[in-house]
Amino acid sequence: MAVPSLIRRLLGKKTDAPDTSPIPAFFQNKAAQQGYTLSAGQTQAVAALDSETRHLLAGRPTRSLYLHGPVGRGKSWLLDGFFQALPMAEKQRVHFHDFFARLHRGMFQQRGQTDALAVTLDELLAGCRVLCFDEFHVHDIGDAMLISRLFKALFQRGVWVLVTSNYPPEGLLPNPLYHERFKPVIDLIAARMDVLEVSSPQDFRSLPQAHADQRFTEGHYIWPGSAQQRADLRLPVADCAPHLLSVGTRQLTFRHRQARTIAFTFNDLCEQLTAVMDYLLLCQDYDHWIIDGLPQLAECPIAVQQRFINLVDVLYDRDKRLTLIGHQPLAHALEGQAIDLARTASRLSQLQTVCPQPAPDPVS
Repeated sequence: MAVPSLIRRLLGKKTDAPDTSPIPAFFQNKAAQQGYTLSAGQTQAVAALDSETRHLLAGRPTRSLYLHGPVGRGKSWLLDGFFQALPMAEKQRVHFHDFFARLHRGMFQQRGQTDALAVTLDELLAGCRVLCFDEFHVHDIGDAMLISRLFKALFQRGVWVLVTSNYPPEGLLPNPLYHERFKPVIDLIAARMDVLEVSSPQDFRSLPQAHADQRFTEGHYIWPGSAQQRADLRLPVADCAPHLLSVGTRQLTFRHRQARTIAFTFNDLCEQLTAVMDYLLLCQDYDHWIIDGLPQLAECPIAVQQRFINLVDVLYDRDKRLTLIGHQPLAHALEGQAIDLARTASRLSQLQTVCPQPAPDPVS
């Protein structure tokens, strides 16, 4: 549905849904408390969420909602606020990586069933009427085929879905080798969801008042990782000997651990065949992650870049403390070809930078 027709419907259509919902007042108060001025795109999104909330509370069938836009424009802020304000118990807020890891694991466990997906969804979404699906993106054709089945199953079950993504539906799975096979999902989104762009000239994460909402502000990016820098921050020395750690049914390499702190090299986590499920399992036991040896990503294969992106996503969503050590300024290290690196760069920019101090001016 085109945006103008959606807005006309939101502003002009009368329904027998409740006349009021808590959504507009909630976002007005939240923005005022945080010193924000809502952008036009955010205002339109709040209007859409308000309309859909009134339909949901009245028990009327309604269209799901797909919010997209560049990083830092407040999509997750809107999703989290909606989830918090919606006066319903039958709701879930899930992250793309976490949900799909659980979905894959459940389907594997139920592989003997006639419909493993249906049985798994019965377990994951028991009684759920509203599913808030944050940071939706697709890079793997296997996940793309499963997403098609998942969305059909959700709509058949009458689950109302709120999706946020950096990409419009037609921008998902851009790899030309697979994009045409993903088109049925794009068509399904168009048929069952209202699509709305959340745009703004301002990256809200760059504003001073956004500091309280940022999750990596307790962490550090350190370059070039000298012995003195490591000693000052009480970090493990470079080139620690490797050790093996059981993660699920696999063995991963780590360099150091103490209490709920664990250290890896970039190679250990991103240049090996690790997966999102590995990172999620490790997050259960470790709160402070040290990742040493960040290279210039442009020199790494796309698969390696994507593992790093996935890793940062998981640590950010799980609110973990990150200490990242590289050999050059962060902006230079993050130059690469993977299409999600803008999101990664936005998140890692929240880290406190520890860099070489300039030499003092000579005394004349």
